[in-house]
Amino acid sequence: MAEAFVGTWNLKSSDNFDEYMKQLGVGFAIRKVGNLTKPTTIISMEGDTVTVKTQSNIKNTELSFKLGEEFDETTADGRKVKSVVTIDNGKMVHIQRWDGKETSLVREVNGNALTLTLTVGTVVCTRNYERAE
Repeated sequence: MAEAFVGTWNLKSSDNFDEYMKQLGVGFAIRKVGNLTKPTTIISMEGDTVTVKTQSNIKNTELSFKLGEEFDETTADGRKVKSVVTIDNGKMVHIQRWDGKETSLVREVNGNALTLTLTVGTVVCTRNYERAE
């Protein structure tokens, strides 16, 4: 089921990302840079391991994990979190937990579009990606 997410995805638009980062506790300067960044996300699979690479002119990150298995992650903004990624109803659901807090990153593919919905508390951010040629 994760095969639907495999590919290279370019960010096209973002809504409420600054407020989302603010809720995570990201400082002003890093939020300003984050809002200017248009990352490319590359999702690949080898066997039962999924790799998600995020590349931008500011920072690159890479995560490898097995669906349904908890793993340690250091986020792009430096948080040390416990994460688990599952496929639920055709969506890739990534839950991060740290210091009694939780955020969800939900990816959904529709044709050549990928929607990433980020939620922390009552703040919801939507980031729209397009499959690269």
